[in-house]
Amino acid sequence: MTRLLLFNKPYGVLCQFRAVEGKPSLRDFIRQPGVHAAGRLDADSEGLLVLTDDGREQHRITDPRHKLPKTYYVQVEGEPDDAVLISLRKGVTLRDGITLPAEAARTDPPDWLWPRDPPVRFRKSIPTSWIRIALREGKNHQVRRMTAAVGYPTLRLIRYSIGEWRLDGLMPGAWIELL
Repeated sequence: MTRLLLFNKPYGVLCQFRAVEGKPSLRDFIRQPGVHAAGRLDADSEGLLVLTDDGREQHRITDPRHKLPKTYYVQVEGEPDDAVLISLRKGVTLRDGITLPAEAARTDPPDWLWPRDPPVRFRKSIPTSWIRIALREGKNHQVRRMTAAVGYPTLRLIRYSIGEWRLDGLMPGAWIELL
């Protein structure tokens, strides 16, 4: 039977089980033999990570051909207007090509949002805002690169869902096994 774990990866945690001196990794939170991450989040990103012991399931989750949407809440520097959101929806030109169309909408900070440690930098003269972005592909650092390309650097990035799986009620560092 396939094992599936949902993990809320905290900020600063490496998305690997191998220890790296001075840096927390998945092994500091999950002591379940045989499971591997289906996809990655960089150390500066937070949120949902799915782990499984089934290579086929891992492939299904990560392969863009299966088009599993991944939804992110993104705090950006500045306040993007409708033209910026339209650009994100149509696709953004990056060094490695044009991104597929994405869902993008302004949103309030999620009501379930936890404080980040360390906190996001605050600059009195530059406001921040939140965007909800849903993708069906997974280029390296894609969301950060997309928001930077349209002039709104990412300050905080939280993956909320992958396909049908959601963070709902899962605090940073916690995980559950789906039965």
